[in-house]
Amino acid sequence: MMMMKKNCVVCAVVLMALVLIEVGPVAEAVTCSATQLTPCLPAFTSSASPSAACCQKLKEQKPCFCGYINNPSLKQYVNSPRARTVLSSCRVPYPSC
Repeated sequence: MMMMKKNCVVCAVVLMALVLIEVGPVAEAVTCSATQLTPCLPAFTSSASPSAACCQKLKEQKPCFCGYINNPSLKQYVNSPRARTVLSSCRVPYPSC
């Protein structure tokens, strides 16, 4: 009987390990701050191509886009045709909120 309990515990531990392996690493939290997108300012305000730094910041801030869209002071910039062009150039999908 005692051996059966030990086997159940071992099975449970192995099962949890397998579940954790399937889930993969936990994503790091993103601090949503529109000021993080300052490398994109030239691309947003002119016809300049976005820099590598801009694209990297857009990818980092991607989880924040819906918050920016819902912010009355940022909405006009995020919804602009130029913003969509910059996102597309960086291969960052426009959010569907």
